[in-house]
Amino acid sequence: MPLPWRRVCVVAAIVSTTAAAVGSPSLHASPERQGELPRLKILVVHGPNLNLLGRREPQIYGTTTLDQINEHLKNLAKDINLELVTVQSNQEGTLVEAFQSHMDDVDGAIINAAGLSFSSVSLHDVIKAMPFPVIEVHISNLGTRDEIHQRSILTPAVRGSVMGLGWRSYTAALRALAEIVREAKAATRGR
Repeated sequence: MPLPWRRVCVVAAIVSTTAAAVGSPSLHASPERQGELPRLKILVVHGPNLNLLGRREPQIYGTTTLDQINEHLKNLAKDINLELVTVQSNQEGTLVEAFQSHMDDVDGAIINAAGLSFSSVSLHDVIKAMPFPVIEVHISNLGTRDEIHQRSILTPAVRGSVMGLGWRSYTAALRALAEIVREAKAATRGR
């Protein structure tokens, strides 16, 4: 029985991240081959209360701050030739507008909608309208959380989900997204 795509995405992201960390040869992680990688522009969307990371429930979310997560993303983006557009808001409409305003100028997006993951039909709908892949990110493993934090309504709208790896969920998702977009662009050019 094949694995659901979101599970495959998590495995692929972990394998790619691990390979890069131990120095295994990889087109997508090799700085000496960076010049060969097409530059991509990726939207990173952080939802409500993520500005409180490091202080808010550290037993669930850890002690890494949002600024530190953004720094990890920025460093990875430099290594794999990405430009990031980063948005954090506690307002649902601002997050929806971030997708709409970048609909035609980014190659993909990652989103941690935080509490809006469980209630925002507007985010679900705007993600489905995007012409690029979107990966959902969660710091914690939703499957181990209380009942209201287990069922993201965004999951059916996204390409895949990465969760439960702490701040590394973000970097795993970003690496996987870059690989997905580059493979799709290469396949299109090869036709």
